Amino acid sequence: MVEAVDVDVVVIGGGPVGAAALAQLAGAGLTAIGFEQETDMWPTARAVHFDGETMRALQRLGVAEQFERITVPMRSVEILNEAGEVLVHANTDRLGSQAWSDHISFHQPDIERLIREVVADSDGVELRSGHRVIGVREVDGAVRVRTVDLDGAEQVTTARWVIAADGARSETRGRLGITGQRFGEDAQWLVVDGQLVDAPGYAADMVQLGTYTRPALWLRLPGTRVRMEFMLMPGDDPEEIVTPEAIERLSRGVLPADRFTPDRRAIYTFRGRIAERWRDGRVFLVGDAAHTAPPLFGQGLCAGMRDIENLVWKLALVRRGKADESLLDTYETERKPHATYWVETAANQAVLMQTTDPEVAAKRDEFIKAHPEASAEPSSPALGPGLHDGGRDERAGRLGIQPILSDGVRLDDIVRRRFLVATTREMYAGLPDRVRAALESDVETVVLLDPEKVSQLLHEAGAAAVVHRPDHYVLGTADSPADLERLVLLIPSLATAAIAARAN
Repeated sequence: MVEAVDVDVVVIGGGPVGAAALAQLAGAGLTAIGFEQETDMWPTARAVHFDGETMRALQRLGVAEQFERITVPMRSVEILNEAGEVLVHANTDRLGSQAWSDHISFHQPDIERLIREVVADSDGVELRSGHRVIGVREVDGAVRVRTVDLDGAEQVTTARWVIAADGARSETRGRLGITGQRFGEDAQWLVVDGQLVDAPGYAADMVQLGTYTRPALWLRLPGTRVRMEFMLMPGDDPEEIVTPEAIERLSRGVLPADRFTPDRRAIYTFRGRIAERWRDGRVFLVGDAAHTAPPLFGQGLCAGMRDIENLVWKLALVRRGKADESLLDTYETERKPHATYWVETAANQAVLMQTTDPEVAAKRDEFIKAHPEASAEPSSPALGPGLHDGGRDERAGRLGIQPILSDGVRLDDIVRRRFLVATTREMYAGLPDRVRAALESDVETVVLLDPEKVSQLLHEAGAAAVVHRPDHYVLGTADSPADLERLVLLIPSLATAAIAARAN
């Protein structure tokens, strides 16, 4: 029996993932309070890259045009070796399957500020800065969250669920006694952000520098902003290495002291970790609290946004009584293998690119030149087991595409936060009358039959029907009315309605 609650969800942490969780919860009709211990938004960048899937998640916040104005697509990526030889060059200046560029760079404070504005303008949610969470305890089917403000005043907030987005050093994870699995070797890197004026930098927007004397990374950001990252080597002086002269030396003149103005110089430990558990009763870990990866593929923020996209619609269905609470078990089973793939892949790439052995580097360079396709960005994997037909159909559990229609409208702006059944009129007509009636009355599902809207979806699926989940992953595909009926009844709201109808 759930006791009286103040809100549906408490979100711990007000970074980009926590703030996005609040915005998505509001869009899903849930109430939520976020607690962030810092009084002000972090002033400098940490994340600087996201992909088309993340931009698609931000699209549903209704401020896509504002995001476009403060982000820039990455036009090309490269891998260079010690001699400055281009081992791999890939042009990336194009729209991908998500109807957005596959690689997008940004200045994190700009993105975070915009997401917080969405939160401030949304009903039913708020972000309280300067409030530290000091206790989380599940009791009587709810969660009591104790907080303390800057004046030392304590408060208890009761919620149905808690989303812990409190970062790689998550205190929530520690309180729950959740340990993690380690991937690869930890490495310390110097991260430098700032303004580069009247200097060319590298030609490509993202460059992995496989320089065995000091592995490094280059990123061109919006405006005149750039980032470089340098692996620390034995004998480095932590105080000297952050000076303008040292940065010019480390960058081999790419960041001249008289033309580069840094606004952040920080030493980080790049590590690969996956939390052993992502759920503890009514508490869910998301973002860096659940997983961290070396930044080789820029998937850190992307993975956190996927967590939110996967979890929020499930919470909403359970809250509205349209799904059994067991649906929430699929958050970890689906997301953990997916995130683990990216962490493991990034850790393996880090081993490849971070070598300081010239002989190993030479063999790596020769292999990359002979097999450039092996260094291409990996394809995103399927979800782990959960609410999809992946056990029967290899197309299920994978990210679906987002078509751009002939009038320039992106399909998600029509579908919104609902399940999508896309099929032909003939296939739809073959469904039993009761199934069609249930579909047409279900507010959680939209049916599209117009060839102009569904042709790309069906072509990509290679089927006469495809069902997408609210997080854009494929529930399943069908080539007969009977297969489509079976898929439709996997949609929780329709399955619940069918059970209720049989009971009556």
